Amino acid sequence: MRAGAFVYPWDVDGDPAAPALLAGLGVAQVTLAAAYHSTRALSPRHPAHRIVTAEHAAVLYPPDPDRWAGRALRPYPAGEWAPGDAYGRAADALAGTGLEVHSWVVLAHNSRLGAEHPETSVVNAYGDRYPWAPCVARPDVRALLVDLAAEAAVRPGAAGTELESCGWYGLAHLHAHDKTGGITLGERAQYLMSLCFCPACRQGYGDGGADPDELAAAVRGALEPVWAGAGPAGGLGVLEAPALAWRAVTARTFQEAAVGAVRAAAPPGFRILLHADPDPHRCGADAGTDPAHVLGLTDGVVARPPKIAGFAAHARPGTVLAANLSVVAGMGGAPGRLVRDAEEARDAGATELRLYHAGLASDEDLGAIRTALRKLS
Repeated sequence: MRAGAFVYPWDVDGDPAAPALLAGLGVAQVTLAAAYHSTRALSPRHPAHRIVTAEHAAVLYPPDPDRWAGRALRPYPAGEWAPGDAYGRAADALAGTGLEVHSWVVLAHNSRLGAEHPETSVVNAYGDRYPWAPCVARPDVRALLVDLAAEAAVRPGAAGTELESCGWYGLAHLHAHDKTGGITLGERAQYLMSLCFCPACRQGYGDGGADPDELAAAVRGALEPVWAGAGPAGGLGVLEAPALAWRAVTARTFQEAAVGAVRAAAPPGFRILLHADPDPHRCGADAGTDPAHVLGLTDGVVARPPKIAGFAAHARPGTVLAANLSVVAGMGGAPGRLVRDAEEARDAGATELRLYHAGLASDEDLGAIRTALRKLS
C-alpha cells in the first residue's frame, strides 16, 4: 500500500538531515502543512530547536498580497516559527530526495480569527462563542476559506492537497489548560453543543422551517440530563431534521466551493483529498460528509480506520481511501502495530496509508515505521 507521512515545515526547514531521513522510511509522499492552526509541537531531531510554538493559525508561505488586498478577513502570515516561505523551502528539500509533496491545508479552525473578528465564530445554544471555530455558514467566512483553500493548496511543486476541517467545527478542541472534562459529553451531547446559532445559522434554520429560538430551547432542554448527571442527551423532536438538514447543505456547498476553487487553480492531475467522516453530523478536523457526494467531488478521502468502510461502499475505480494511522507512541499511537493496523485498514477498503506524524515521532517510532513499511511493500 502506498504510504504518506504528515510533516510540518519546521521539521525540515533548517535540518539538512531531515529529507533523507523521511525518504528512508519507505513512504512515497509527504503531506506538508501549508496552512495550519496554532499549536505547540515537539521537533525531536532538529539541530536548532526542540519545541515550536505556533502562536496562531497561519499560512506557512507568503500570502499573495493582490488576492487579499482590502479584505477584512485574510490569512495571517506565520511568525518566527515558519518565517518567509518555510513551506517552499521544506518542499524543495523533500522533493530533492524523490518524495512527492502534497500540501496540507487546515481551513475552519482559527482561534486568532475568532478573537479578532468574534462575529465569525460558531455560537452555541447558550450564546457562548467558540473563537476557534469559524462558522462556515457566514458568507464572509466562506469567501476567506474558499480563497485560502485555493492559495494554500496549490503551492509550487505540490502534486496534490489534503484539506482538513473542510466543514463544521464545533465544541471539541485541544485548548490550552482545558477544564471542560468535568462532565463526560457523549457523541450526542457533543453534537448538540456544536450546533451554531449565529445570525446566519438562525436564518438558515428559519428558512428550513425551524424557529431558531424554539430550536435553541430544545437543545438546552435535551442537554439538561447531561448537566444533572441523570442520563444522556435527549432528542429535538420535530426540530431534529431541519437542524441537520441546514448543517448538511451548508457543509456540502462549502465543500463544493472549496474543492472547486482548488480545481480551478490547480494543474491537470492535481489530487484533492478531504479529511472526512462518513457521518454528516460530525464536526472537527475530519468534517462530516455525505460519502457518495464527497467521493464524487474529490479524488478521495483521508479517514480514521473505523470510518473507512463508510466510504468504501461508494468508491469508484481510482478513488483514494487513505487510512489515517497514529504512529507516535507518546501520543497514544502504535507504531509497533502498524503492519496489523494497515492490513485491517486494507480489509476495510483502504487503498493508502497516512502516518501521523513523522515530525513528532521519536527515533524508536521511526524505526518501527521503517520496519513495518518494508514488510508491507
